Amino acid sequence: MALQLAAFTISAPPRPLNFPILPFHCAASSRRLSAGLPPLRIKQRRRILAEIPSSENRFQLLRCLEAAMLALAFSAVVSGNASASGLPLLDSSVLSREPSNALSLPTWAIHISSVAEWVAAMALVWEYGEKSGFESWKGLSWGMVPLLGGALCACTWHFFYNSESLDVLVALQAALTVLGNFTMCIAAFRIYRSTRG
Repeated sequence: MALQLAAFTISAPPRPLNFPILPFHCAASSRRLSAGLPPLRIKQRRRILAEIPSSENRFQLLRCLEAAMLALAFSAVVSGNASASGLPLLDSSVLSREPSNALSLPTWAIHISSVAEWVAAMALVWEYGEKSGFESWKGLSWGMVPLLGGALCACTWHFFYNSESLDVLVALQAALTVLGNFTMCIAAFRIYRSTRG
């Protein structure tokens, strides 16, 4: 699927990047051996790994949505209408009350697509944890939640034109970012430890 815009063509990537499968083979085999079970056969491994790209359609849909949003933002910048005032669908009386610190359309496109990608990444990590049998990957998905909260704080603050009465959201975003970095560090260490045997 491609989006044609003037002289530019934006297309979705043909395939998403796959997770590394070497730790899956090693850890799954070592777990089975330690439980007294024979290692997975190649056909069993291929069957399990074939189920993981089932989220490819969702990934490509997200990429197409992001490409469309970026194309819209790009067209607004090229045409000289970098804020919402360039949209003919909005009433001019509403736009005349828009403060000077309102975010531009490209900035909103980046904010919204970043949050959408983060939610999709959380879902993909969770699905990978379920299908591969690595429960520690689900912990990474949980570790991403505070950072999502920080992103939502930022978007809320910007939605209300960076109001001084909502400055508490800036402090909350900073706290959630620190907490999120810490929880993702712990989750990454748990994944590392689970692949070591």
